[in-house]
Amino acid sequence: MSNIVIINTGGVPAAFKKYRIGQIDGAKTPTLQTFYQAIEQALTLPDYFEYNLESLDDLLNDMSWIKQADVALCITHSDLFLSQEKPPKVFELINLLDAIAEDWKWVDEEEEIQSKNFKILFQHSARIIDILEKEEIMFEVA
Repeated sequence: MSNIVIINTGGVPAAFKKYRIGQIDGAKTPTLQTFYQAIEQALTLPDYFEYNLESLDDLLNDMSWIKQADVALCITHSDLFLSQEKPPKVFELINLLDAIAEDWKWVDEEEEIQSKNFKILFQHSARIIDILEKEEIMFEVA
């Protein structure tokens, strides 16, 4: 299964019902700043989260505060997600999320952290699919 999944509705597919879902409304996150605020609430990020990609990367590669092994970030209204940001910034964030999800697949059982199965769900959007295809980021449609 790809790290990024395109879903056809605003609802979470049955395959993800057991996941800890962090919901992000793309209509309310047109900028990175609003995205940082939304993900902080959606995944209850620790207080020391700083609104930048480096801090997001550090925290999502930890997730020790989330008890569930299966975690998904579900972005609805993805046609409006980061719509006020330049395409390279949108790609940088999506690429980072994909890389984090990929890194979780390689956590060694001997490490002291609980392994996570991290997925990024985007509500169907021609804009997001175009970005994924142009940047050659693998995805699947559920």
